[in-house]
Amino acid sequence: MIAIIDYGVGNLFSLKSSFAYIGEEAIVTGDEKRIGECARIVLPGVGAFGDAASKLRSVGLDQVVCREAAKGKPLLGICLGMQLLFDKSLEYGEYAGLGLIPGKVVSMRNVVPQAYKIPQIGWNALHFPKDRPRSPLYKDIREGDHVYFVHSYYAAECSPWVSAWTEYGAQITASAENGNVFGTQFHPEKSGTIGLKILKAFCEI
Repeated sequence: MIAIIDYGVGNLFSLKSSFAYIGEEAIVTGDEKRIGECARIVLPGVGAFGDAASKLRSVGLDQVVCREAAKGKPLLGICLGMQLLFDKSLEYGEYAGLGLIPGKVVSMRNVVPQAYKIPQIGWNALHFPKDRPRSPLYKDIREGDHVYFVHSYYAAECSPWVSAWTEYGAQITASAENGNVFGTQFHPEKSGTIGLKILKAFCEI
């Protein structure tokens, strides 16, 4: 079973429906005991980093997520949920993340040409590093397959952990991983067949 962490931020029921579609049972919960009973964890998130991090910590779920990840349980952060996995974010100030993947979250405005709209909203191609094995998330995904993004900030200073990137006037981190901890900046649950394949692959890790 998969625990979709409910801390008041995220597209929770769309995620649950996506897992149901691929035949995987998922529950939306903020209960520590139920999370501990599940084999995998998904950390969703939309909105501002500081608010989400505060909500996660206010109910003690930051410690629960870190503790379960330390046990080796597969953890997938999606969009803002991925950003929370990093050391810190510079979105409207400086805020500490969970520190599960080294790196920091910064504005795209510093790297994307002015002609490009921010936030980045829409479908973009995935590209994979040539110098390392393909992530298990992408075992059924081809170079150039498209997924759906909605974001204004991205993960930087994390190149050893980048498992995919996308081109948006600059090279933008699309996903990262550190052992059993995975993050996708894009939304698999909004990415059609390709996204469902990625969620299925996560369930097989």
